Amino acid sequence: MSKKYLVFLLVPFLLFSAAFSASADKKEERLWEDEIVYSLLVDRFNNGDNSNDEGVDLSDPANKFQGGDFKGIIQQLDYLKDMGFTTIMLSPIFQNEENGFHGEWVNDFYKTDPHFGTIEELNELVEEAHKKDMKVMFEFVTTHVGANHPWTKDPAKNDWFKNEGMPSDNEWLKGLPQLDLNNEEVKSYLIDAAKWWIEETGIDGYSLSGLDQAPIGFWEDFAAAVKGKNDSFYLTGTVAEGTSEDLGKYQEAGIKGVVDSSLSKTLRDSYSKIDVPSESLLEKWEKNTEMYPEPQSLVALFDDKNSTRFTKDIVDNKQYPGARWKLALFYLYTQPEVPVVFYGSEIAVNGDLAPDNVPLMNFRADEELMEFIGKIGMIRQEQKALSRGNMELLYEKDGMLVFKREYEGETVVAAINNTTSDQTVVIPADKIGDDKELRGQFASDLVKSKNGEYKIVINREMMEVYKLADKVGYNVPFIASIFVVFIVFGLFMYVAWRRGKNRNPYEQR
Repeated sequence: MSKKYLVFLLVPFLLFSAAFSASADKKEERLWEDEIVYSLLVDRFNNGDNSNDEGVDLSDPANKFQGGDFKGIIQQLDYLKDMGFTTIMLSPIFQNEENGFHGEWVNDFYKTDPHFGTIEELNELVEEAHKKDMKVMFEFVTTHVGANHPWTKDPAKNDWFKNEGMPSDNEWLKGLPQLDLNNEEVKSYLIDAAKWWIEETGIDGYSLSGLDQAPIGFWEDFAAAVKGKNDSFYLTGTVAEGTSEDLGKYQEAGIKGVVDSSLSKTLRDSYSKIDVPSESLLEKWEKNTEMYPEPQSLVALFDDKNSTRFTKDIVDNKQYPGARWKLALFYLYTQPEVPVVFYGSEIAVNGDLAPDNVPLMNFRADEELMEFIGKIGMIRQEQKALSRGNMELLYEKDGMLVFKREYEGETVVAAINNTTSDQTVVIPADKIGDDKELRGQFASDLVKSKNGEYKIVINREMMEVYKLADKVGYNVPFIASIFVVFIVFGLFMYVAWRRGKNRNPYEQR
């Protein structure tokens, strides 16, 4: 076979390969709305370096360090990646006073706590996470310092503090020296420190507590400064529970990821037991669309270091944690706000308030829930309608919930059966799109429109998320083209072999 014929045969393959490569190289920018966040306490996650274990006492988790560090997190990056998490949110990493394992007793804003590791090891964590296309952020403390911080002993800094101690139900924070964020020197110091950490480590975001304890001008200047270093820098933040002020102003100030703390109780009440109506979840979303400029950027979570564990609610209600967590997480991953999962949720950690809610992580647990999280995480990443789309209720009755998400022509339908019996729901086709089909992304279910309606059947305590698509049968032209390619390639190989054999003088002897 001549070279020109060989080239003729190879051209289609080369063109296909080039087109595929170009498509793969074109990568859409990842927005904050696209993230799936894993939140952890550095000290309670994984001990990767025994050399920094001074003061560690595993018998006293209420008061002592337990050994977790940056190297330990690096060792578990694949563990987090496999579960579909795209961002890791760390507890405060600053040097703390003695036994400040939680990071709240800040003693120096420009040093890492030696129990967690060096700044070089923090850099390594950020670099290794970035190699895996994961982002890293940590909680940046702005409202308080440790009881014995050097500033508290400096008369020149008396006006850096409010007269009253830190108000909080959390014993870690209660009564700590409270910074006056109206003071321009305090603001400048904290903003300079925030910029310094970005420059030194390449960190991707900050979590900020006590948004309501600072004037809005402080957050406007803080957000502008850090985004001046990195315009895609992530900022999330919390307000005190029960705050009734206009929370949309924090998004307008530049903090997109305001934690939707009012949603947490609704989530827990809805999924810690069975046969519970779900209207309140959709009502929360409707209110958020009115209150916030960017409701999809809000943060949704079940629990954190300041709350009891969601598993405690489940156990108190005499329910099985595995099934409850699956339904709860499925809703968390299919609703519009950015999902944040607190470490240990993947093994259904139980616990009351600290230290019960922040145990040392156990990596030798049943992997069933981890695999479930990985699967729904992959679906959320693949379907942009789940991370960026709007939300519309299609059906709800006593815990059987069906809703629609739409984004740029894509439609996804989620169905969650939080009831004690199998459910059949009929959705009019004009609510979704007629003469189409719903293709299950989770359990591979398929529902075709028939007589102007879709009949969705979901077993008890099960769920499915569907992608709306055109009805299709077998794609005969495509299948035929595949066979033609293989036949042509086979003929080419046969002819090449025959010509090679005829030219081989050893085989002709």
